[in-house]
Amino acid sequence: MTDKNIKPISYADSGVNIDHGNQLVERIKPAVKATSRAGVAGELGGFGGLFDLKACGYKDPVLVSATDGVGTKLRLAIDAGIYNTVGIDLVAMCVNDIIVQGAEPLFFLDYFASGSLEVELACEVIGGIAKGCEIAGAALIGGETAEMPDMYAAKDFDLAGFCVGAAERHKLLDGKKVAAGDHLLGLASSGVHSNGFSLVRKILAQAKAELEEFAPPAELIPLEQTLLTPTRIYVKPLLSALEKHQIHGIAHITGGGISENVPRILPASLGVNIDLQSWKLPPIFRWLMETGPVEEQEMLRTFNCGIGLVLVVPARECTAVKNTLEAAGETVFSIGEVTDHIGDTVVSYTGHLR
Repeated sequence: MTDKNIKPISYADSGVNIDHGNQLVERIKPAVKATSRAGVAGELGGFGGLFDLKACGYKDPVLVSATDGVGTKLRLAIDAGIYNTVGIDLVAMCVNDIIVQGAEPLFFLDYFASGSLEVELACEVIGGIAKGCEIAGAALIGGETAEMPDMYAAKDFDLAGFCVGAAERHKLLDGKKVAAGDHLLGLASSGVHSNGFSLVRKILAQAKAELEEFAPPAELIPLEQTLLTPTRIYVKPLLSALEKHQIHGIAHITGGGISENVPRILPASLGVNIDLQSWKLPPIFRWLMETGPVEEQEMLRTFNCGIGLVLVVPARECTAVKNTLEAAGETVFSIGEVTDHIGDTVVSYTGHLR
């Protein structure tokens, strides 16, 4: 029996404010609307996001999906109080995984979870997600905002994303066409992107470095700004290159660095030789390497080291692909070639990171 002297309690008393969630949905609608594209077939706020694949004009489509998060880069963003870039990271990690398989990202959904929903903070984060979707040409058609008291500390939050893309069946990149003698093109990264941040944070803690410090000192840019630079989104330049040229494979350099990701697109009989002298190590990686200190091989299997994507292209197409990508705003390096696989080493290196 309920004691009549006890005051009734509400969901808000438990720490969950439905009104804040409704306010957030209304606030983000303009940003979400800006991501609309052919195929979007519903309004934000339904029980599911609707997308009409036929409206995109595909004849024999294969769907390609990807899901990811931002990892402990979030911890740095929260500590620095910078919330408008990690949403771009979230989108980038998913759409880059889609495009490297030869597919066009079509739509995106996000998951935002916090202990107590702060509308302004959430608007910054989701605004970044919408910006990333705009850059990628993918529609933000839905998501979930979860308020979970006692699961997260004040101002802490977590992010996850899910993306679906499509490609005509015959245009999918599965690595089967990769052949010895193919050339490797590296597309410059925008920085550390969103992988290896547990090591980054350990280096910061060990060196007792503050996020407001300049690093490297000569750059005169605060660490927080450099480390929170959003992951580059390569979708539109690659769509242009894939439409015009023959490309045999593309590797997204994420967790595992260059050493672990390039083999994912190679047939078992092949390896690669990469010339480390063919590009200059960006200053932030040099700082991490020297401050750690971190050995070169560990750098190469943890970070992108300045190369966000590796393309495998036929030798005859190398110059044309490079020109197309540079015209679209990418910085492109010729970094090596595909070789016959001899011994246990799939990725071999010449020279040293400079």
